[in-house]
Amino acid sequence: MGSTGTVLRELRGAQKSAKGVSLYSRYVNRPAGRVLAAGSYRAGLSPNQVTLISALFTYGAVASVALVEPSWTLAVLVYAALAVGFAFDSADGQLARLTGRGGPDGEWLDHVVDCGKLLLVHTAVLISFYRFGELPSEAWLLLPLGFQLAAVVTFCAGLLRENLGKAAASAQGPSWAATPAAPVSRVRAVALLPADYGVFCLVFLLLGAPGAFRAGYAVLAVVHTLFLAAFLAKWFRELKALRAG
Repeated sequence: MGSTGTVLRELRGAQKSAKGVSLYSRYVNRPAGRVLAAGSYRAGLSPNQVTLISALFTYGAVASVALVEPSWTLAVLVYAALAVGFAFDSADGQLARLTGRGGPDGEWLDHVVDCGKLLLVHTAVLISFYRFGELPSEAWLLLPLGFQLAAVVTFCAGLLRENLGKAAASAQGPSWAATPAAPVSRVRAVALLPADYGVFCLVFLLLGAPGAFRAGYAVLAVVHTLFLAAFLAKWFRELKALRAG
């Protein structure tokens, strides 16, 4: 087992493409995940164990949102747990690529944890609104449901776009698969920041000020809904182009 520095160098060479990744994931979450992946490797953990550690941090934070009255202390603890859980979510894939121990079971587990996270985090906000929030109107209870819909549809549609795109490209033969990828766009990486889960987690730092949290959460809900509409149109055009090709 090599030194931590050696492991980190190997991990830097085993990164996924930065295409379609926001600046937060590229420069904050992935590097943090790389450090956690190196530590997990040194500790002898498997990628699936790292996925479960990610779930422990994330789901613990989500449960706290639903069960504990909002405060500044809760805000810091929830954000920290969500950020660490997100970093471990990056670490499991990096560890799998480093060790060659990835497989369909690990990918399946990772997606199950991610899907559960998206469902539960907005459910927890709904419960918190109902239990602790002095809402201007009961209509605010619909906001987490709408945000949850946008988040889950984006996740599922994006996953289907990726898998269907791979299947279509494979059916087109080697010449199609050899088409060079578009260069990484920094402008796109900046534009994707509002849709990044890591940026979404920042809103929980406002839990100590319920009005500010509601406002920030509402703004992100609108932004994610607009991104969903843009993503759906883009992915549909891309899949249609694959069929035509």
